[in-house]
Amino acid sequence: QVQLVESGGGLVQAGGSLRLSCAASGRTLSSYAMGWFRQAPGKEREFVSTITWSGGRSYDADSVRGRFIISRDNDKNTVNLQMNNLKPEDTAVYYCAAAAASRPGWPFRTQSRYDYWGQGTQVTVSS
Repeated sequence: QVQLVESGGGLVQAGGSLRLSCAASGRTLSSYAMGWFRQAPGKEREFVSTITWSGGRSYDADSVRGRFIISRDNDKNTVNLQMNNLKPEDTAVYYCAAAAASRPGWPFRTQSRYDYWGQGTQVTVSS
């Protein structure tokens, strides 16, 4: 079992930045590819970004590419999402998730590919 806890959410003005963190316990994250998803009010949860177990490759959704950067520190058992140039449409609850690294077919862009989920952290971007 892996327990994931997100932090770093908050209220920010459009154009600002936030850095989300996801801390894991229970198992080392080096055995997992990691991803970030988000869910806005009244909308389905959507893929944001994913990174391989080693951190050597990442893949972002078109809507955030060039603005968001996913990274990981396996020694600290954490995954981060640096969000720059935030827009009101980025407002959502952000979730981190872990997928077994042995699973084929990365990048994992659907929820079903992930085994563990955090409880989410709220990001609100004001215009």
